[in-house]
Amino acid sequence: MTRALIADDEPNLAEHLRGRLAQLWPELEILPLAANGLEALRALDEDEPEVAFLDIRMPGLSGLEVAGRSGHATHVVFVTAYDQYAVEAFDREAADYVLKPVTDERLEKCIERLKKKLAAAERPPALDDVLARIARAIPGAAGGKLRWIRASKGEVVRQIAVDDVLYFQASDKYTCVMTREGESLIRLPLAELADQLDPEAFAQIHRGTIVNLREVASTRRDLGGRTFVMLRDGKTELPVSRAYAPLFKQM
Repeated sequence: MTRALIADDEPNLAEHLRGRLAQLWPELEILPLAANGLEALRALDEDEPEVAFLDIRMPGLSGLEVAGRSGHATHVVFVTAYDQYAVEAFDREAADYVLKPVTDERLEKCIERLKKKLAAAERPPALDDVLARIARAIPGAAGGKLRWIRASKGEVVRQIAVDDVLYFQASDKYTCVMTREGESLIRLPLAELADQLDPEAFAQIHRGTIVNLREVASTRRDLGGRTFVMLRDGKTELPVSRAYAPLFKQM
């Protein structure tokens, strides 16, 4: 049975695509949805589906980055909100695409192409050239620093602007996102999150803490020589480990 991965940070659109695929390609097995690029890459590595529908813009890693990093023989279909002019950069022989919102007519054509490739046991071609072409044609498609985070607070999933975050704190395999509105949780280890943050705006101050530098109001040293940062909310003080203390001597 052919298996497919859908990766999109917009759950309604992802569910819509899953529903249409279930209707138009009922023998296709659809894996659990991936909500960001890192989840998508992990699913490609672990499950090795034959087909992947990748949103171009996703937090963590863009669809282009996921396609470029995956080392498996997966036929990639990019899901994009860009218009026809922009998607001229695609080469359907290498990587197909469907526009949001996905229409049955376009999806049927895409399914037909995929079935032919799979029936012929055709291996997916190298994507380097087409990925570079798409990246040049669509601003920001190649990825960039994280601007929004989807974080859970109980049963509610919040969309949080990274600029509004006071600090991130490691919590086992998760990361706590601290804002003035309280604490939320993302399913991503702090070490993986760090690579996606703008180093001009965020700095690691402790093994388990990354602070928004724009929220730092002051620093102090106690009698033991330990450094602390006080945030602009006026009530949060965070310890700075000795390894990161020199950062604040330069500020």
